[in-house]
Amino acid sequence: MERWYVAAKRADFQEIGRKFGIDQVTARLIRNREVVGDDAIDAYLHGGRERLGDPHLLKDACKTAGILKEKIRQGKKIRIIGDYDIDGVNASYILYRGLTRCGAQVDVEIPDRMKDGYGLNGHLIQLAYQEGVDTILTCDNGIAAVAEIREAKDLGMTVLITDHHELQPELPPADAIVNPKQPDCPYPFKALCGAAVAYKLVACLYEAWGIQRAEADEFLEFAAVATVGDVMDLVGENRIIVKEGLKLLNHTANPGLRALIEATGLSGSRITAYHIGFVLGPCINASGRLDTAKRALALLLEQDCVKAAKLAEDLKELNDERKAMTLQGVELAAGRIESSSLKEDKVLVVYLPECHESLAGIIAGRLRERYHKPVFVLTDGAEGVKGSGRSIEAYNMFAEMCQCSDLFTKFGGHPLAAGLSLPKEHVEEFRSRINRLSSLTEEDFIPKVMIDVPMPISYITENLVEELDVLEPFGKGNVKPVFAEKNLKLLSARILGKNKNVVKLQVKNSGDVVMDALYFGDVDVFRAYLTEQYGAGETEKLFWGRENSIFLSVTYYPGINEFRGRRSLQIVIQNYQ
Repeated sequence: MERWYVAAKRADFQEIGRKFGIDQVTARLIRNREVVGDDAIDAYLHGGRERLGDPHLLKDACKTAGILKEKIRQGKKIRIIGDYDIDGVNASYILYRGLTRCGAQVDVEIPDRMKDGYGLNGHLIQLAYQEGVDTILTCDNGIAAVAEIREAKDLGMTVLITDHHELQPELPPADAIVNPKQPDCPYPFKALCGAAVAYKLVACLYEAWGIQRAEADEFLEFAAVATVGDVMDLVGENRIIVKEGLKLLNHTANPGLRALIEATGLSGSRITAYHIGFVLGPCINASGRLDTAKRALALLLEQDCVKAAKLAEDLKELNDERKAMTLQGVELAAGRIESSSLKEDKVLVVYLPECHESLAGIIAGRLRERYHKPVFVLTDGAEGVKGSGRSIEAYNMFAEMCQCSDLFTKFGGHPLAAGLSLPKEHVEEFRSRINRLSSLTEEDFIPKVMIDVPMPISYITENLVEELDVLEPFGKGNVKPVFAEKNLKLLSARILGKNKNVVKLQVKNSGDVVMDALYFGDVDVFRAYLTEQYGAGETEKLFWGRENSIFLSVTYYPGINEFRGRRSLQIVIQNYQ
């Protein structure tokens, strides 16, 4: 069962609505997202490229651009070393295209997830040195590679870092470091992804090279894809990057992105942040998980439409394989939990030796959704056991792991996600100790639903639905609004969809307003819930469209259904009770 809460943040919504020409409901939604003050509200509603931060403010960005300019003039060999996820791939693409535009002798190396692990390592440094590389330029990594960069410097190489990850106590001895998280970096927005940092650097490089700054803006769509795909908070400048990037993505001139949009069945659709996060992004990430991320980079770089179509189809197939493997892993893990004492644990530690190590984090996330508990999924790696964790709001996963640090050979992370390596003989001790140390209560395991606005469906108009578009793009940090109404009368229900995975309802509120409602959740669970609450007879009547006694309180998002030239209001139900 879920607990529903109403956000109770206060402001003069009438005055905000009057000042900015928006509905009071929209004003309330903006306040709920902690956007406060006229300037912040104006930026949220209308902010475009003119509100993007000045790249010159990024510490060492101009210095790095100057070093690169000199290296290009001298004909020195430059190697970009990226990362195997969506952020690293897009950052590598931006830097490669930017440097080649300036005539650089440049190539890209992306570590292999299984063989190399994350970021710079000694093998990649030695390879670069043997192949005559003069300058290493990192993206989406490097800030923690102290020993590796010292090795590169000892070999006489120039090392330039672009990264966005948290700083370690010791900074690497690089020739320049571009990372907004540096304490002495004056750049006002600290939460850029790696590809956005790369885009800023290219803007400085173009200026140093005498290329129009506007030309660098073509990389906004790639920075947007990375920002959403790397699950950055869509606030401040990130939201503007994604908003502006989506405008480009919807008319992209990049053959690879066009082919991927085609391969995933999105041609003709308005591409949103949702499509990046759940359709396009997973295809780009799949290559780094199951194969090599160089395939995703090759797609972005491909200029031939026929070759791009083949590469895009390959990535889609890889992602389909990844989805099937994930589903298999989730069911295997759930079976082990349900059939053992694991289900009594407050923190789930599931050892799946046969699972592909790159899928551990995704499986942990799915299990967290299912059980609403912190979850660690452990698999067999090349050296010992590797794992990923996903947490709930009430549990600071990284802080709790620090209390077991003696069990790990390596670990790191955040309050809500973590990664670890440990010897096989420590697995059971880890499970035992992390649970013994936990102070979680049963209350913490109850999912919480935060309602933005309790709003009768009678208040919905086409104008309001269209106005809500100004709140996009939705994602982490700028979630899709949640509306709610109590005690809607259910008039009829039908199961739709090729896979019978949609319920279409007709609902009526206390003001006798009737509206269509769609529910895209688990149809069997929905029907079982109604049967449990109202009995099989009443549920049967509902699905036959006959008079019944069923009422539901729902959370929802309003929309407009267009069918054969007719437009009608509808709601999409998210939660019910």
